[in-house]
Amino acid sequence: MRNVIFGINVTLDGCCDHTKVRGDDEVLEYFAHLMRDADVLLYGRKTYELMVPYWPDIARTHSGQTQASNDFARAFDAVDRIVVFSRSLDRAEGRNTRVVRTNLADEVLRLKQEEGRNILVGGVSLPEQLIELGLVDEYRVVVHPIVAGEGRRLLEDVRLQERLPLKLVESRMFQSGCVALRYSRT
Repeated sequence: MRNVIFGINVTLDGCCDHTKVRGDDEVLEYFAHLMRDADVLLYGRKTYELMVPYWPDIARTHSGQTQASNDFARAFDAVDRIVVFSRSLDRAEGRNTRVVRTNLADEVLRLKQEEGRNILVGGVSLPEQLIELGLVDEYRVVVHPIVAGEGRRLLEDVRLQERLPLKLVESRMFQSGCVALRYSRT
């Protein structure tokens, strides 16, 4: 069975607003490596619209500010499929993207049963729903050495029947002071 991996950047105070973190080359390289081990991306509408067409355009034009951003863009663009869960998005851009309006749990369980590499989920609302459904197998959180003092907090809307124990599998510190934490379900 394939793993569903939730990857996100957060500030030290748990803010997961993408405008509050400073991405650097090491963080981009970290997420590019994670992306290369996946063949399906799961997004909600908001995250999808942040990622597409931005990263595919950079992959096509090689116009990133650094080599790491160009490498991330290529890794993003090489993923086989993007599945967008949305009731409001009329259509999706790209050859490999489809909009899904059916039952979230059924669709993700079907994807997990398929042959292939990892399934990455990004954003905030969609991962929260998948966590509540017990469908996230691994968490990759990059903590940035910033206190935002405002903004949406990571997993603030998750409602669980009981605590969800996780096991720290790996940690890595970057030159910038960011720390990548990898947790799996126990």
